[in-house]
Amino acid sequence: MIKGNSGNRFSTEVRARAVRLVLENEADYPSRSKAVVSISGKIGCSPETLRDWVKKQAVESGDRDGITRSEREELKALQRENRELKQANDILRKASGFFRGGGPRPPTEEMIMFIAGHRKEHGVEAICKVLPIAPSTYYHHQAVQRDPEKASLRAQRDAVLCPKITERWEASSKRYGAVKVWYDLIAAGEDVSRCTVVRLMKAMGLQGVTRGKGKKTTQSNPALPCPEDKVNRVFKAPAPNILWVADFTYVRTVVGFVYVAFIIDVFARYIVGWQVSSSPNTKLVLDALDQALAARNPDRDSLTHHSDRGVQYLSIKYSERLEEAKIGASVGSIGDSYDNALAETINGLYKPEVIEHEGPWSGKKTVEMATLNWVHWYNETRLYGPLGYISPATVERNFYNTDFAVKIAAE
Repeated sequence: MIKGNSGNRFSTEVRARAVRLVLENEADYPSRSKAVVSISGKIGCSPETLRDWVKKQAVESGDRDGITRSEREELKALQRENRELKQANDILRKASGFFRGGGPRPPTEEMIMFIAGHRKEHGVEAICKVLPIAPSTYYHHQAVQRDPEKASLRAQRDAVLCPKITERWEASSKRYGAVKVWYDLIAAGEDVSRCTVVRLMKAMGLQGVTRGKGKKTTQSNPALPCPEDKVNRVFKAPAPNILWVADFTYVRTVVGFVYVAFIIDVFARYIVGWQVSSSPNTKLVLDALDQALAARNPDRDSLTHHSDRGVQYLSIKYSERLEEAKIGASVGSIGDSYDNALAETINGLYKPEVIEHEGPWSGKKTVEMATLNWVHWYNETRLYGPLGYISPATVERNFYNTDFAVKIAAE
C-alpha cells in the first residue's frame, strides 16, 4: 500500500479521466456512490478522493455551489497581496519614526541600520521593496563590515577621509563649509579633490554657516560736517596701516540689544580694533579706534580712516581723535549702498559665524567673550577666500617677511 497524499500521485489527465468515467457510466450502477467505489478501485485511489474530484468538477462546471479553482487562486493571490500590504504599511510606519526629518531619501547608512534592526521580523527583501535601497547594497555592506578589504577603493578612501574632514570642520567651530574644509585639508598636505569633500560632507550631514540679511544700524545726520569720500568703493591697500574701514552692528540678547564695533585694516582684512557696548554711542566706536591705534601705532599722515555717515563717526570727539592721530578721514557718499562694503562684509561674517551660530545670548558679557574668541580665530586661523584661502595674519606675515627680505637684499 502506497502511503502519502494520494491527490498528488495522479496527474491532471488521470483525474479528469476518472471523473469523466464516473459521470458517463454512473447510469450503469445502482447509484453514483457505487460507480465511484467501483471506478476508484480500478484507478488506484480511494473512493473519498474520487468523490472529491467529482464534486470539484461539478463546481467548476457550475452544476454545484462552491468556489472554483480560478476563484481559489484569485483569493489566494488577494490574501497574499493583503499580507504584503499590511507588512509594507508596518514597515513604513516604523520607518517614518526612524527616518523622521531625514529628507526625501534617507541616507544609505541609516537605511542599512533600519534593515539590520528589523530584518528578523520582516526580512531583508520585504524591507528593500519599501525603502529605496537594493538588497545587494545591504548584503555588500554586511560583507564589508565583516571584511573591510571587500570595500571598493573609493569606500576605503572615504573611510580615511571622513574623520579628517570632521576634525577640520569641528576645528572651525562648525563654521566652515566644504570649500574652506577642502582648502584646510590641502594646507595640511592632504591630497583630496574638492568634489570629494563636498560629497562626504553632504553624506555626513556637515555644513557651514550661511550669511543672512542684516539690520540697518547707520543713523546719519545731514546737519553734521562730513569729510569727502576718498575711497570711492576701492577697498584696496598696498600695505598694512594705509586704509582702515569702520562699522558696527547689533546683537539681540535676553536683556536687550548690545552693539559691536569693528575696525578693519583693508590690506589683509585684519581686525585691528573692536568693542562691545550696550549703547550705540560715540564711546563705542571711539574705544575700538583707540584699541586699533594702540595695537598698530600707524605712521602719522599715512593712514586713511573710512566709515559710513553714522552720527557716531561724524561726532566731534571722534573727529578730534582722528585729527589728533593725524589720520585722514573719509566718509561714504549719500545714497550709496556700497559706500562701506568691506566693513559690512566683516559684519556679515561675524553675525552668522558667531551670533546666529552660537546664540541665544544672555547679555553683553557672553557676547564680549564670544567676540574675543572669534576675532582671534578670524585673524589668526580663518581661511578667507579673497586672500587666497589663507588667514589675515598669514597675509601680513608674508608681507613683512618679503619686505624685510627686500630690505636686506638692498643693503
